[in-house]
Amino acid sequence: MSRRALFGLVAAGVGTGAVVGGFAGAASRIASSAGQDAAGAYAFFGEHQAGITTPAQDRLHFAAFDLTDRATREDLIQLLTEWTAAAARLTQGLDVSEAGAVNGPELLPPDDTGEAVGLPASGLTITIGFGPSLFRTADGVDRFGLADKQPAELVELPLFAFDLLEEASSGGDLCIQACANDPQVAVHAIRNLSRIAFGTARIRWTQLGFGRTSSTSTAQATPRNLFGFKDGTANIKAEESEALRDFVWVGDDEPQSWLRGGSYLVTRTILMTIENWDRVSLAEQNDIVGRDKGEGAPLSGGGEFTEPDFALRTTSGDPAIPASSHVRLAHRTHSGTRMLRRGYNFVDGSNDLGQLRAGLFFMSYQRSPQQFIDVQSALATDAMNEYIRHVGSALFAIPRGARDGSFVGAELFD
Repeated sequence: MSRRALFGLVAAGVGTGAVVGGFAGAASRIASSAGQDAAGAYAFFGEHQAGITTPAQDRLHFAAFDLTDRATREDLIQLLTEWTAAAARLTQGLDVSEAGAVNGPELLPPDDTGEAVGLPASGLTITIGFGPSLFRTADGVDRFGLADKQPAELVELPLFAFDLLEEASSGGDLCIQACANDPQVAVHAIRNLSRIAFGTARIRWTQLGFGRTSSTSTAQATPRNLFGFKDGTANIKAEESEALRDFVWVGDDEPQSWLRGGSYLVTRTILMTIENWDRVSLAEQNDIVGRDKGEGAPLSGGGEFTEPDFALRTTSGDPAIPASSHVRLAHRTHSGTRMLRRGYNFVDGSNDLGQLRAGLFFMSYQRSPQQFIDVQSALATDAMNEYIRHVGSALFAIPRGARDGSFVGAELFD
């Protein structure tokens, strides 16, 4: 029996509100403990989905999917069931099924593509989310009977100043974020989950990332972005339980119960005009960012983690941290909010002029999309806008972690 046929038998017994048995239940027992084990594997099942507060890995493969025109509600349930079962194995360094890449029938395609055979789990996390169009299309069609389960805040993000959005890197019905410390492991995960989706969903856009641009644990040093500056100094860390409660996890007051304990994910594809930036003086770069390029300290003085003093002025009377600097405009003292960032650098080749298509794939998790909207709106006068272009944008609701024997987002179908 093929893996898809086996999954079909499992999903056939799933009514709304029912839990999944069979293979999904067996897979859940593979990764039901919390944290990371000695082999570098993170548990897939738990209170929250992994890949949010998990210490940020070095590599990313992100994919947004659209459901096909022929996909039904039952197809969607089956897909999420299959993805959950496969993700539980992949995050433990296993093939997507017991037959895997080499142990299945020789006259059938292998269940697993095989490029990760022999590789460890490498800290792989798989995080699954739902876009606004899963609930209602742009013209208001409720394809899967989920319109009454759509959170009020799960709508397309507004256009911001200087947005030059491309459809090829925006939106999506579903998303999968695969992070790992080995790029081959992350790519293998997306490749195999895409194969599982064949006939039900197709990739809308993807993004590869390297070199994390934020830290999500106090044990991690602050990394640098492609402008050469430390990035994410003030990011929320996994150890800040109160900040996670206040700014990251959706609370119990959310009317849509399936999203309580989950989060909202914003993605932004930000191109950096690397060649122009590289011709800017060091002093001007510091003024644009509002921090010292070497230490990462605010221009008002101190060390990297010293709170910026926006009232301090230079001997000439000018603000020590310029009014149009990124730090001044983005700082939480102005927006009143914080976010948990998990961005990555990317280089996607070059254009006809020999300029790099490179930049930052920004990802942030927050309790409400309004947190991101407030901060991004405040950056309308950011001096850095001269050197960046926002070309991709998406918003996804990230349900809480799946329970043992269930699947990601199961409560959505209750």
